[in-house]
Amino acid sequence: MPDTANISLDKMRATAGEVSQLLRSIGNQDRLLLLCQLSQEELNVSQLESRLGIHQPSLSQQLGVLRREGLVSTRREGKHIYYRIADERVLALLQTLYELYCEE
Repeated sequence: MPDTANISLDKMRATAGEVSQLLRSIGNQDRLLLLCQLSQEELNVSQLESRLGIHQPSLSQQLGVLRREGLVSTRREGKHIYYRIADERVLALLQTLYELYCEE
């Protein structure tokens, strides 16, 4: 009979690197703000810049990091590129953070 405590610990060890990388990625204030906005709806660069006041080239740099990390995905519509959250787990994490820190 397998020891369930060891199974859970083994799983935690296997995913600890992945979770640590995610937390580093959202640990940047601008990236966290971008993800929070994108958790509400799909937005393009102009919309993000207008809402958050993060200007080029910083905005593009932070979106690039989020893309490389697989946290956001994109789609092109004409000359605009729209960003959205790529992973449901990230969306769930953002929702939890919102409930803990932003709800009144």
